[in-house]
Amino acid sequence: MSGNVTSLFRGTAAHSPSMAALTRESGEAGAGPVDFCIPCNPYFPTPAMFEEMAGRLRDIITYYPSGADTITAELCGLLELPPQCVAMGNGSTELITWIDHLLVRDSLAVPVPTFGRWTDQPMETGKRVDMFPLQESAGFALDLARYAEFVRARGTRTVVICNPNNPDGGYLHKQALVQFMDAMADRDLVVIDESFLEFADAEAEPSVVREAMLRPNVVVLRSLGKNFGLHGIRFGYLVANPALAGRVRAMLPKWNLNSFAEHVVFMLRDHGPEYAQSLHQVRRDRLEMAGRLSALPGLTVYPSQGNFLFVRLPVGAEGTVVRDRMLTEHRILVRECGNKIGSSSRFLRLVVRPQVDVHRLVSGLEQVLYGSRRGAAVPGPATGTGYSSGTAAVDRLVSETNGAGMRALAAQSAGPPGLAAAPAAGTGMPLPAAVPVAPAAATVGPVPMPVPAPQQVPRPAPVPQPAPVPQPAPYPGPVPVPHPAPAPRPTPDPVPPPAPAPYPAPAPAPAAAAPHPVPAGPTPPGVPARGGLTAAQVRGTDGLESVPAGGRPASRGWPDPAGMGRTG
Repeated sequence: MSGNVTSLFRGTAAHSPSMAALTRESGEAGAGPVDFCIPCNPYFPTPAMFEEMAGRLRDIITYYPSGADTITAELCGLLELPPQCVAMGNGSTELITWIDHLLVRDSLAVPVPTFGRWTDQPMETGKRVDMFPLQESAGFALDLARYAEFVRARGTRTVVICNPNNPDGGYLHKQALVQFMDAMADRDLVVIDESFLEFADAEAEPSVVREAMLRPNVVVLRSLGKNFGLHGIRFGYLVANPALAGRVRAMLPKWNLNSFAEHVVFMLRDHGPEYAQSLHQVRRDRLEMAGRLSALPGLTVYPSQGNFLFVRLPVGAEGTVVRDRMLTEHRILVRECGNKIGSSSRFLRLVVRPQVDVHRLVSGLEQVLYGSRRGAAVPGPATGTGYSSGTAAVDRLVSETNGAGMRALAAQSAGPPGLAAAPAAGTGMPLPAAVPVAPAAATVGPVPMPVPAPQQVPRPAPVPQPAPVPQPAPYPGPVPVPHPAPAPRPTPDPVPPPAPAPYPAPAPAPAAAAPHPVPAGPTPPGVPARGGLTAAQVRGTDGLESVPAGGRPASRGWPDPAGMGRTG
């Protein structure tokens, strides 16, 4: 398998290879590698639920499912949502596709790095994609005030936010999101992607689905496969006012949901306590895993409210080499993030798993990064793969068209386009010293609604010592760890978050804030957005500090906004 690892990843530039492909390539009988790549719940369904599904396998795969309306009605009864406000899809990516085709008019803004379909899908249909770079020096925290200014300066019609964000797990509080939604009331569409929200414990009721149903231009996207540990079934849903939800639902095939999806949805009502316990355990494991990883010298662990952790490798370590060696030498699959716009090969996304698997992960990383063969993880002039899991084609597409998509690229080139070289592995493209935007708020801790200030100043991150976590406790925040043999540093006292500042009424950004006149209409191809950058400029940064997040209250139960079946 070792000789074909890189080719497997090269053939799936936007994502990692499927577990089925890796298992086939290994040529070994039995299960595939330990999966720290695909972010789903490892504790649900329970073994008893799997046994029940196995006992009915013949009927499930033999017969047609019920229509989508029947399955959606059952889910809505469980979640206490009106069916006319819900559309179920064959995975969240099917719904992203229909949102793009039906609801996105000409342009879409999205912070990067994030889930790749929010950039790739609209570009494939010729839309302009305005990418707002999240700064590594700020812990990849999304400053909503700056993002709103960016959207207005660009004239973007559709706005996307993932909460928590993938791959960094950054979280925005509900009150801040509701204020942002109202500030964007003059946009065509606001999409809040809550695919990983069930794993968050920063608030008791973090979802904005109730607020979305009352607004004319807001759609909330939610996943089921990730929450229920069943990525292979492919099911998810969106919530919006009846007009928006109805437009999407009317375009979906009657049988777009399969029999496995139907069977699982109808099982859920009897398994609420088990589901709540699974989420509780994932949150505990996230704390334990963050502590274990933070003990590795030079490894930085960013705060996360998802079921994954975003980590920066030590200086000199190349993510593709680490990924390939972890797979071939330790049979552990990790997600190297060099193919995410706004990230680089210095970053890995690691899914939260049980402690026994985390022990194996940490042991493997210790051997790959610091063992006798550590040179393999730090490629020299004649070593390494020479391949950064790349998005050279996507980078060229975006940088040459400023997100205008395939149509603009075709208009520029008479012949078949070639592939530009990807940025140097592990470094990315450094950002300019200053981004020309209006003065915005400081982002401190988990507060997404910053207080107006002349500049953004991240505060130092605490460094927790790894220790067993007996019960859920407030999240320790980001844990950037210094190089080997650091001097002990005291953990600073928590800083109380400032009160959210109200958004001003929607209005165009002042012309004086721009260094150059802002032309009317779409920005010409290849011209960076005011206050933003082209794709080649936002692949990664070299900041060294991250912004800590605050505490997290108790865990939640069901993924329903009404709190149905919530336990401990």
